[in-house]
Amino acid sequence: MADIPYKIYLTEDEMPREWYNLRADMINKPAPLLNPDTHQPMTAADLEPVFCSELIKQELDNDTAYIKIPDEVYNFYKMYRPSPLVRAYCLEKELGTPAKIYYKFEGNNTSGSHKLNSAIAQAYYAKKQGLKGVTTETGAGQWGTALSMACAYLGLDCRVYMVKVSYEQKPFRREVMRTYGANVTPSPSDTTEIGRKILEAHPGTTGSLGCAISEAVEAAVSTPGYRYVLGSVLNQVLLHQSIIGLETEAALKKYDIKPDMVIGCAGGGSNLGGLIAPFMRDKIKGKLDCRIIAVEPASCPSFTRGRFAYDFADTGRVCPLAKMYTLGSDFIPAPNHAGGLRYHGMSTVLSQLYDDGHMEAVSVPQTEVFKAAERFARSEGILPAPESSHAIKVAMDEALKCKETGEEKTIVFGLTGTGYFDLVAYQKYNDGVMDDYVPTDEEIEQSLSKLPVID
Repeated sequence: MADIPYKIYLTEDEMPREWYNLRADMINKPAPLLNPDTHQPMTAADLEPVFCSELIKQELDNDTAYIKIPDEVYNFYKMYRPSPLVRAYCLEKELGTPAKIYYKFEGNNTSGSHKLNSAIAQAYYAKKQGLKGVTTETGAGQWGTALSMACAYLGLDCRVYMVKVSYEQKPFRREVMRTYGANVTPSPSDTTEIGRKILEAHPGTTGSLGCAISEAVEAAVSTPGYRYVLGSVLNQVLLHQSIIGLETEAALKKYDIKPDMVIGCAGGGSNLGGLIAPFMRDKIKGKLDCRIIAVEPASCPSFTRGRFAYDFADTGRVCPLAKMYTLGSDFIPAPNHAGGLRYHGMSTVLSQLYDDGHMEAVSVPQTEVFKAAERFARSEGILPAPESSHAIKVAMDEALKCKETGEEKTIVFGLTGTGYFDLVAYQKYNDGVMDDYVPTDEEIEQSLSKLPVID
């Protein structure tokens, strides 16, 4: 059919041995995290009660471009990496487009998503520090599943606060976590002081990632021998996920392919930041002319309708302040089915890049997302996660524009995971009962009015 195979694989020897820290090459560095009490930049000592020591170093490092992947983590990666870069020949034919479409498939592991790339790294550093266990939050459940796997592998206790709506909508992911030994609590819960306050202020709430983060942090700092780990947003997480982009870059170079656009779904920023890292590096340096597009749900539009400002990273307002595109830490998104994209803010790295004009953002309603997911599944044979399907939707839109213009553009997007645990969502779409709730300007402004005042 073509000189380029359906799947471009790297060998184990070709898998990157280092993570890439995009911050080292950014002209404008992301603004520092601030202490919520003093509004001064957070130091390593400030973060020590919450995070593992080595992860704090990675979090604060704006200058080291490449960081060695520990041998133990690298050997774990070999169980499911390198992951394939797939040429979507069947989708191209279905769309009738001259565009060349590639997707980096991260669903080829039991967690079903890219989240395992950072989960094993963070669990490794916790184990190396001699900790007993870790606490975390999870939205759709991919991160909680990945972390429970990593902790089981390393013999760590794992306590997961799962956003309540996802806990109820996605029981099978919850049970995979429990199978790997994790303790899973629907959030907000009455097991923490912050959870009880949120329930009092928002009776009957379906929860949010901001709520779950607050509970997980409280549980970590109040339990000796535990630290908190996060599956997105943080600099360290984007660092670990850079293996996605580095592998994608290496696979494309095998056939001398340069992308015209790189597209990823955006919730907190982990998969998007990891996918675009080497391409953004070359774009900043003037070596690549490439559009980079973030796709978010219309129900939680941090980039497209949020404000670039310092805000609390969690609903309980106990975490550091981060300068990011935010809808306000008090914003509780509608209970849509892309649970991993229901965070009120965005990575500080991606926020700075977006504000500097290095990338674009678009928001899409969930029924259109599921329509694209269905079309992709029927042509490419993979049932995509709702989160990933946001990237699919825009990749298809761009491919159809090429059909109109006749341009043979090269499109690369991230297929971050599979949707086999999201069948309740697919059922609602197939039954025609899925809605497209979009927050009003008044709702967003009410939340933004509570942003902290920074001198």
